[in-house]
Amino acid sequence: MSNNEVQFKMLVGAGIPVRAFKKGETIFREGDIATELFVVEHGQVEISCGGRVLATIGDHGIFGEMVLIDKQPRSATATAATDVTIVPVTEKQFLFMVSETPHFALNVMRALASRLRAQNAAA
Repeated sequence: MSNNEVQFKMLVGAGIPVRAFKKGETIFREGDIATELFVVEHGQVEISCGGRVLATIGDHGIFGEMVLIDKQPRSATATAATDVTIVPVTEKQFLFMVSETPHFALNVMRALASRLRAQNAAA
């Protein structure tokens, strides 16, 4: 499991409904108000801002996590780079997973740190 992956089997076992998007569909837009992060079940999602692709998230990767930490509008746009299936994770589910599997919180922090380092390197 890479640093930005989560224990996906735990989410699937929780019976959380998945969402499917076709290649090219927008999952969310910069500025949207939101209350959940997402885990990629299968496929790829591009994260972009100002027309520039910042990251591509693949199987078991997470995106949209900042909203659960700072409760601010979306800072980027997420688009299905391929047909993709994602699992939404609400704040309540997030807090449960953090309390039950502290490694989940560490993976979220690693994903945030990795993206911050990539942004700093690109600047």
